[in-house]
Amino acid sequence: MRQPCVYLLSSQRNGTLYVGVTSDLVQRAWQHRTDCVEGFSRQHQVHALVWYELHESMESAIAREKAIKRWKRAWKIKLIEATNPYWRDLYPEIPQCRKRRFQAILYPV
Repeated sequence: MRQPCVYLLSSQRNGTLYVGVTSDLVQRAWQHRTDCVEGFSRQHQVHALVWYELHESMESAIAREKAIKRWKRAWKIKLIEATNPYWRDLYPEIPQCRKRRFQAILYPV
């Protein structure tokens, strides 16, 4: 999924939250999930993708990320629960993620 995107990760329901921005949600979410990059998400085990929003440009995605980072925690929780009330991990539902998994099964590397 090569498109500017703002996303929220969580350690668990109502747990630690992480707000990020990326141009490749599948790759970036995988990096968080596998702890392959040092940082906040690794230290706090923030792996579940609980919300994301696609943008037309990286500039608008960055502006939205900065705005959400300034929000109160309660507002972020409302944002998540508006579309994901059970805090499901959305990573397996990303279209490109499903395609890559299917290709890996058919064509093991």
